[in-house]
Amino acid sequence: MRIIRDYQYVKPEDRGASAAIGNFDGVHLGHRSVIELARKAAPDAPLGVMTFEPHPRQYFAPDAPPFRLMSREAKATRLAKLGVERLYEMNFNAALAGLTPEGFARGVIRDGLGLRHVVVGADFCFGRGRKGTAEDLVRFGEDMGFGVTIARILEGEAGRVSSTNIRQALSDGRPGDAATMLGHWHRIEGRVIGGEQRGRELGYPTANMSIDGLHPPKHGVYAVLVDVQDGPHKGSYHGAASLGVRPMFGENKANLETFLFDFTGDLYGATLSVGLVQYLRPELKFDGLDALITQMDADCAEARSILAAL
Repeated sequence: MRIIRDYQYVKPEDRGASAAIGNFDGVHLGHRSVIELARKAAPDAPLGVMTFEPHPRQYFAPDAPPFRLMSREAKATRLAKLGVERLYEMNFNAALAGLTPEGFARGVIRDGLGLRHVVVGADFCFGRGRKGTAEDLVRFGEDMGFGVTIARILEGEAGRVSSTNIRQALSDGRPGDAATMLGHWHRIEGRVIGGEQRGRELGYPTANMSIDGLHPPKHGVYAVLVDVQDGPHKGSYHGAASLGVRPMFGENKANLETFLFDFTGDLYGATLSVGLVQYLRPELKFDGLDALITQMDADCAEARSILAAL
């Protein structure tokens, strides 16, 4: 997959794609249906996705609480797995935000990227002040020579499939409902960073990861599926993870600490993808380390049983 970040400097081979347009946070089932429509609209054209970095919501409200379901790197990885050939990761800045709807259609879609066909959701808005609608885009496409498909909003077993509803499910400690809408386990991806090695001292060495910039799922302990994506220990593992502020050890910044079952080795610097399968319990403050270890033993036994049944 090729990543194009500047619509004003595009190689000829990167033009002419059939592209889905949106933010694609989480790359959920609704997003996948939009991408599939783009694939079918012009099967002989490169399959593309146009998204925006930073997320417009982050651009306009930089001090708002973290809301993203995945980092830009994790999003790109997921889109590549779906067969996307061109990722138009547009730099969302003052110039792009200031374009009128017609200016966006002409300057970015037609002249800049030369897209052959675009697919958007029924609630898609674009241009300065979000004044452009999906219907406006259809009209611009007719005038400017590119095709437009409006995708219907997808309803799933857990309700409307949307990033907002997925965030709510994760905040409630319902990763299974989130997975139903996503079409995959919600995953937190990143590099393993150094910690205080308390887990090692307790007999439970953990791989520590930052969750900075991401929507925080409900704090607590989870049964997890872990993919080590690089390094000598590359592979898939079962495990248990604690997400939160570690109340046993004072005031701490929230992070994710994952214990891999039946694993020995050094994971520092490796990239992990941790899939949240089931919420086991909230974070607790114990009377002492012996009580904590006893609970960790029970957590791991429960997680093993849950994951063995998948």
